[in-house]
Amino acid sequence: MGRNGGVHFTTSNVKIRRFSASGAPISRSNSTSWSENLSSKVSCAVQSLEQLIHSLKTSSGAHQFGLKLPLLSSLSLSLPRPRNSSLSESAPHKSGILCAASLCLSQQLDSSAPSESQKYSSGGRSGEQTQSESETRKGQQVSRHDEERVLISEVLVRNKDGEELERKDLETEALQALRACRANSVLTVREVQEDVHRIIDSGYFYSCMPVAVDTRDGIRLVFQVEPNQEFHGLVCEGANVLPSKFVEDAFRDGFGKVVNIRKLDEVINSINGWYMERGLFGLVSDIEILSGGILKLHVAEAEVNNISIRFLDRKTGEPTTGKTKPETILRQLTTKKGQVYSMLQGKRDVEMVLAMGIMDDVSIIPQPAGDTGKVDLVMNVVERKSGGFSAGGGISSGITSGPLSGLIGSFAYSHRNVFGRNQKLNISLERGQIDSIFRVNYTDPWIEGDDKRTSRTIMVQNSTTPGSLVHGNQPGGSGFTIGKVTAGIEFSRPIRPRWRGTAGIVFQHAGARDEKGNPVIKDFYSSPLTASGDPYDDTLLAKLETVYTTGSGDLGSSMFVFNMEQGLPVMPEWLFFNRVSARARKGVEIGPVCFLLSLSGGHVVGNFSPHEAFAIGGTNSVRGYEEGAVGSGRSYVVGSGEISFPLLGPVDGAIFADYGNDLGSGPTVPGDPAGARLKPGSGYGYGLGIRVDSPLGPLRLEYAFNDRQTGRFHFGVGHRN
Repeated sequence: MGRNGGVHFTTSNVKIRRFSASGAPISRSNSTSWSENLSSKVSCAVQSLEQLIHSLKTSSGAHQFGLKLPLLSSLSLSLPRPRNSSLSESAPHKSGILCAASLCLSQQLDSSAPSESQKYSSGGRSGEQTQSESETRKGQQVSRHDEERVLISEVLVRNKDGEELERKDLETEALQALRACRANSVLTVREVQEDVHRIIDSGYFYSCMPVAVDTRDGIRLVFQVEPNQEFHGLVCEGANVLPSKFVEDAFRDGFGKVVNIRKLDEVINSINGWYMERGLFGLVSDIEILSGGILKLHVAEAEVNNISIRFLDRKTGEPTTGKTKPETILRQLTTKKGQVYSMLQGKRDVEMVLAMGIMDDVSIIPQPAGDTGKVDLVMNVVERKSGGFSAGGGISSGITSGPLSGLIGSFAYSHRNVFGRNQKLNISLERGQIDSIFRVNYTDPWIEGDDKRTSRTIMVQNSTTPGSLVHGNQPGGSGFTIGKVTAGIEFSRPIRPRWRGTAGIVFQHAGARDEKGNPVIKDFYSSPLTASGDPYDDTLLAKLETVYTTGSGDLGSSMFVFNMEQGLPVMPEWLFFNRVSARARKGVEIGPVCFLLSLSGGHVVGNFSPHEAFAIGGTNSVRGYEEGAVGSGRSYVVGSGEISFPLLGPVDGAIFADYGNDLGSGPTVPGDPAGARLKPGSGYGYGLGIRVDSPLGPLRLEYAFNDRQTGRFHFGVGHRN
C-alpha cells in the first residue's frame, strides 16, 4: 500500500458482548453456552465488517466523482484469548472476546490532537494500564507523523473553494513563499506546516489550509488561501496631534492594492516612530480591515489628566510643605492639561523651573490615571534656601594704576522667593578704593496675569565712579569722581526664541565731585564736566534693548545686543539726546580650540554730559592701554580676536589682539577731553593670557602690548563684554 501524506490512522474498537436469551450477559461459568454462541457472534462481526467494506466502496465512488476525500481504510479482526486460560469456571470474569474493526477517515495535518480511539480502553485491562499505553502510543504517533515523509506529486495554490485565484500575482506570491513544498518532493508534516507559515508571513493572505488529495498520479498538495482585501480607504481614530498629511503619505502607496500585513506593520512602526522622535506618549493600538477594503486605525495618545506639585525635604526626601505657591511653579510649565504628554516638553519644563533659581532639584514622574488612558504628572521639587547674606569681590572698570588697585569688595542680602511667588529682592553694597555702588533691586520675573512672561524690575541706585575714564588723571595726582543717583522701572519679555526685549524709563541725577566731595563743573584743562553748566545734569531716559543669545553664554556661543537711549526733555533744563550702541560676539569651537570674534560700536546725537562719551581702551576694550586711554568720542568702534586652548585642568591659555577707533569724533565731545589729554583716537594691542574657572566666573589674567610697545597687565572677572 502506498504512503499517504498527512493522513492520521485512528482505531475504533467495537466490543461485542454475549447475551443470554433473557437479555442478561452470559457469565464465563457457562462455558458450553459460550462455545455454542461463538460461531453466531463471529457471524455478527463478519456482517459488521461487510457493512464497513460497503461504506468504503461508497467513499471510493465519491472520490471518483471529484470529491476531495483523502481516505485510507484499514480493516482488522481480532479474536484474542483470555490472558489467563486456567481461570476456574466459577470466576465472575466477563468475556474477553473482542471483534475490532478500524476505519481511518482523517485529513488532519496536526498530529498533536488525540484521536477518539485513544480515549477508549481495551477490554479486560485496568483503567490505569490502558491510559499508560494510550499515552505511549500517542507519543509514538506524534513523532512518527512529524518525521514520516510522504511523496508529493503536485503542489497547487487555490482559493478556499478549490478554484484558481483570480489574481495570478497573488498565486505567484504564495508559490514563491514556499521553500520545501515542491512537486516530486518527499515531505514531512513539519515541513508542510512551515510552508503554511511562510505563506501567511508573506503578508497577502489571512488564512491558508493545506489539503492532501490522493490522485492516480500520487498525492496532490493544495494550499487553499484567502487573500486580504484591497485597500480603498482609511479611518484614523484617536490621533489628535498626528498630522493627517503624515498618515496620508504613509498609506498612499498601498491604495488600490491588496493589503500586505508586513508593509502595514512597517507603516505602523513609522507612525510609532513619529511619536517616539518627538517624545510623545502615543502609538498605534489596533488596526482593523473592514468590509470594502477600509482600514480602521486606532491610535492611543496619553493625554495629561492632572498636574500636581509635590515638595520633598532636601535631607530626607520625604514629602513636606513648601514655601512656594504651586501656581507659581505651574505657570512655568508649557505642558498643560489635555495635551498629549511629551517627554521632550517635560524636560524643557524641568529646565524652566530650575531657571527660576529657587529649586535645587526638579523631576517629573508620569503615572497612569486609572483606566482612562491618560496620565497624571507629579512634579517633585526640592526647594533651596530662599535668601541670606553674601560677600564677594570684583574689579572696577576704572583701573588707572596697577592691575589690582581697582579691586572692590561687596556685601549683599538677597531673597529669591518673596511671598512664595519667585519675586526677588536684592540689596547690595560694593566698595572699592574709588568706586562705590549701593543698589536696591526688586524683580518680579513674571507679572501675575500676563501671558507673555513679562518681568518687571524696580531699581534704585547710588554710584560713584572715577572720572578718569573720559577725562584722564589730573596733573599732580588729583582726581574727581562722577556721582549718579538713578531710579527707574524696566519691563522685559521674550520676543522670539533666543530673542528678548527690554523697555524702561529711568531718571538720572549726575555730577562731578572733587576729592573733598565738593561739586566740580570743570576739570584742570577747563573742559566742562556737565552739559548744562550746572553742578548736576538731570536726565529722563527712555531705554530700549534687544538681546539675542545662543548657548549658555560661554565662549562657544553667539550674542548680539542693541541698545538705544532717548533723553526726554520734560523740563527745559533736562538733557535731550539719543544714544545707540551695539555689540556682537561669535564663538566657533574646533576640537579643543575656540575662536572668538567680537565687534562693538556706538554713536551719540544731541546734548549729553561729557562723562557719558564712549571711552576706548582698557580691559574690556583695547588691552595694552589704560582705561579710556585710546580715545573718548561721540562714536566708536572696537574689534577683537582671540584664540583660547586648554592648558591644564581648569586653566586655559589665550592669544588675543584688539583694535579701537573713535572715528574722528573726539573733538565733538563738549570740551574735547581727549584732545586736551593727547589721546591718539585709535590704537591696538596684543598679548597672551590665561583663564581660570572659578565660582565667580572665569578669572582672566592677561599681559598685552600696545602699538607704542608699552606693556600692561589686565585682570578681569567673567567674559569680556
